[in-house]
Amino acid sequence: MRNGQLKVWWKPQIPMRSFEVLVDNLKEAHLLINTLADYDLFQYETGVKPDYFNVGGLVMWDENLEPDDDGSQWTDWVDELSGDDFTEYTEKFFKAE
Repeated sequence: MRNGQLKVWWKPQIPMRSFEVLVDNLKEAHLLINTLADYDLFQYETGVKPDYFNVGGLVMWDENLEPDDDGSQWTDWVDELSGDDFTEYTEKFFKAE
């Protein structure tokens, strides 16, 4: 894993393990997260799912962290300049898209 690598994680129903996808940039992460959310809503509205409780986000690999029990060094993505989390960041910069 390279430092700064990005990964979207998504749980379409809680509790369950995360669906995870490596992404190349923030725009790709934003598109994927919104697509997964829209797909969950579509399934709910068309009766595929009787209900849902989803959650997701963006993490990045940080070689400066101590590895967790699984050897992972993923941490929540935060904008270094503003301190915004991914949701706050996308609301500012991807609102028009």
